[in-house]
Amino acid sequence: MTGSNSDALRRAQCAAATRLMVMENLLDYSGHVSVRAPGRDAFYIQPAMQPRTDVTPDSMLLVGFDGKVIEGNERPPVEIAIHIGIYKARPDVQAVVHSHMELAIWFTMMEGVQLMPMRARAIRWRSGIPMDDDPSHIKTPEQGAKLARALGPHHAVLMRAHGSTLVAESLPALLVDAVHFDENARAQMQVLQAGRTPLPLTDAELEQIDRHEMREFHCEKLWKYYVGKGVKSGAVPGEWELDA
Repeated sequence: MTGSNSDALRRAQCAAATRLMVMENLLDYSGHVSVRAPGRDAFYIQPAMQPRTDVTPDSMLLVGFDGKVIEGNERPPVEIAIHIGIYKARPDVQAVVHSHMELAIWFTMMEGVQLMPMRARAIRWRSGIPMDDDPSHIKTPEQGAKLARALGPHHAVLMRAHGSTLVAESLPALLVDAVHFDENARAQMQVLQAGRTPLPLTDAELEQIDRHEMREFHCEKLWKYYVGKGVKSGAVPGEWELDA
């Protein structure tokens, strides 16, 4: 499922992932999900003015790495430089989400506090969660390239007083990562609010978790769960083809 190269499937999964992230309060009126178009220097992303709750496979724009719309008649989001910069720098990345999770923003506004792996699924960010120090909209190629450099080889980057960007190998995996990123940030914040010192997972504990990790199985399981939840709630149309 996660490795399909079908353009139609990627458009459908991108629309569904967007709606499901809204359903789970991971996206709101802003932020955007994209997916790399197979075999070309381009990606699918929603139009700028379309509500995230209304995104459909047919409304997806195909945008080139030069920022020009290849397919579609709408204007893309103003921060497409985020996606372009990352896709250019990271050939391994297939899907990107930029959001404004409040918890992620809070961790860019506290002196001496770093977001750390607290829960088991935070093994995904074992290599670290860097921060880009630009708090403004990422609109220019130079800003996008700088953000990609801040991300480096990692799977998440915080954006000072702005939000976060996550990357993954597929849209199902991206949705799962967004869920777990929020869970992990929430766990650390709850410890801090309790007046206690956070006790992040140690290197030895992360090694133990990694030995038993089944990422592909886990991502497929949770994707089916959230798609089913979305269909039952009406957030995602049941007729969309979302599995390869």
